[in-house]
Amino acid sequence: MSNKKPKHYLNVKETFPQLIQAVENLGEAARSAGPLDKKTTHLIQLAAAVTNRNEGAVHSHTRRLLEAGATPEEIRHAIVLLVSTIGFPSVMAGLSWAEDMMD
Repeated sequence: MSNKKPKHYLNVKETFPQLIQAVENLGEAARSAGPLDKKTTHLIQLAAAVTNRNEGAVHSHTRRLLEAGATPEEIRHAIVLLVSTIGFPSVMAGLSWAEDMMD
């Protein structure tokens, strides 16, 4: 598992610290706005990232899920559940991207 944030993200954070702080604050505000726990919120965000075919967000939420105590089996299951909604090729791509962070 890679806990390290991507170099590109760190470069943008260094160049635009206020912007990145605002984005991080927005995400935290959304997660804390309701009763769902951190793991559940990241599972939902992971599903959205796979659906949008956003590899970077899949990496990010997979990393955050592992940090929040999710197992690789839970992460894989969350992605596989999407198969009847978004299709097999998109699910396979999402699984591949999640595996990048679980190796």
